[in-house]
Amino acid sequence: MNKNLITKNNFQNQYLKKNSLKTLRINFQKIIKEINKEVNSTQETINILSDKFKFNFNLNDLKKFRKFKTIAIIGMGGSILGAQAIHNFLEKKIKKKTYFFNDLNEKKILNFKNKENLKKVLFIIISKSGNTVETLTNLLILKIIKKNSKNIILISEKKDNFFLSISKKFKLFFIEHKNYIGGRYSVLSEVGTVPAYLMGVDIFKLRSNIQSYLKGSEKLFLKESSVYLAGILNSKKINNLVLLNYSSELEKFLFWCQQLIAESLGKKGKGFLPVISNVPKDHHSLLQLYLDGPKDKIFHIFSCTEKSNEKINTDKIGHNHFLNNQKLSTIKLAQKNALIEVFKKKKIPFREFKVNGINEEVLGKLFSYFIIETIIIGKLINVNPFDQPAVEQVKVKTKKLLS
Repeated sequence: MNKNLITKNNFQNQYLKKNSLKTLRINFQKIIKEINKEVNSTQETINILSDKFKFNFNLNDLKKFRKFKTIAIIGMGGSILGAQAIHNFLEKKIKKKTYFFNDLNEKKILNFKNKENLKKVLFIIISKSGNTVETLTNLLILKIIKKNSKNIILISEKKDNFFLSISKKFKLFFIEHKNYIGGRYSVLSEVGTVPAYLMGVDIFKLRSNIQSYLKGSEKLFLKESSVYLAGILNSKKINNLVLLNYSSELEKFLFWCQQLIAESLGKKGKGFLPVISNVPKDHHSLLQLYLDGPKDKIFHIFSCTEKSNEKINTDKIGHNHFLNNQKLSTIKLAQKNALIEVFKKKKIPFREFKVNGINEEVLGKLFSYFIIETIIIGKLINVNPFDQPAVEQVKVKTKKLLS
């Protein structure tokens, strides 16, 4: 537990056998020791959590780009979801206008071109492979590639690819994407920190608290959660993970989580289907199913402590109502707590993540927690949490159809 991030589990062991849990706990200890050793290895994904992690950029080289008041970030999946999560969570602090292009949406592109002077927009274009079809499509449709352009940053692996080729040909600013860090794990590397820095976020605070779950008392929550979730996946009794979101600041973070969990664990017939459910809105559409439908779901409840200034006043309309003098935040909290009470009564497995401060430190801690937990669960259920072989099949066939 931490004052800025409170975590609680309410899992039941009726789905698991004691022997299974015992074996998973033993394996957890082995895996966590391996991870602690690998943190400082510059060829391991988990190196992103190292205090000695070295960025492939110099802050002095980036300062010239801070003059831009408008930023457009182009990427797909892990190349852009982290930056979106950072922007969404810290939006009140960020003073720059920021666009995200993470799909093929012609209407959005045309509206953007009509609205903005593209010469005054900083474009950050990210693709680990340097050849991502959707990213290249958006880049080329925008028609911004020109010799010596001072408003373009390209981030990709330093190998034979489209990005490296055009960076050399047109003398564009290029930052190397580390080849040992997959896109969905890259938010705390160049992929997330370059956009964050240029949006005005303190990237050192973002990385200041990212090892807390590898040591000390907080490791207990990591162990309890990883073992239970791995056991659930091995039992194949539950494969739906509902991310209940009571906070608008966490919506894009949960989209980042969705990719991380689905792409890392969805292999060998195993994996969770992570579904984002915005509440209390979904109390009036999906809650009946959650509470009284198939017992094939586990829930993660996310919320932020909110401060509301406005109060409801029913006295002015001459009506004595239970909402009188209530704040919006108080109402949402009551709805969340009511749901938790019903979950407990019905023995529905859930856990809670409560954020008590909107700042870089707590967001970095959330990123690191889910990265570590996902890697551990993958290893516990005997799947490779770092690859995505099925996705590659679709990429190859798409290229073939377009060639």
